[in-house]
Amino acid sequence: MRLVRFAALFALLFVSACATGPRTTGLLEPTFGQSNASYLLDTGDVLRINVYNDAQLSTNYGIDDAGYISMPLVGRVYVRGKTVNEVSALVTKRLASDYLRDPNVAVEVTQYRPFFIQGEVSSSGQFPFVFGMTVRAAVSTAGGFTDVAVKNSATIYRKSGAGITTIRANMDDPIQPGDTIVVHERWL
Repeated sequence: MRLVRFAALFALLFVSACATGPRTTGLLEPTFGQSNASYLLDTGDVLRINVYNDAQLSTNYGIDDAGYISMPLVGRVYVRGKTVNEVSALVTKRLASDYLRDPNVAVEVTQYRPFFIQGEVSSSGQFPFVFGMTVRAAVSTAGGFTDVAVKNSATIYRKSGAGITTIRANMDDPIQPGDTIVVHERWL
């Protein structure tokens, strides 16, 4: 009887070890996630800021080269490296301090900064980023592969706080705005 219990416990452990959860594609950690709430803003992004009951303040604001947006009443607000939630809190605080009582501010990204692609694609260059884009979608946006392209991976160069990060990526790995994707030539 003891042997039967041990075998049943072993079988249960074996089966549970075989169960799998969500998988990543392996080479690139999914840093861009499913929500743009953790997306860090930078130059080239355009924000839609809605101030409830104030149509004059509710409009699009581009982030300038220095990382600021300029809003009437609020002035210049440094937003580089901040999330949309942090920007909403900053704008709310500034409006509440002098101008509006209990302002309700919502911020969203209406246009992401572009990504760049070069190497063995039909037309390399700068392209508009779409949220949730993968390396495969970026290659398709650039007109597809050339005849001599490596078609299962690419290199992503991503600007980070520590400089430029080099990432070897699969075709279904996500990219971020501002990334430079290089599709390499295959050697026969």
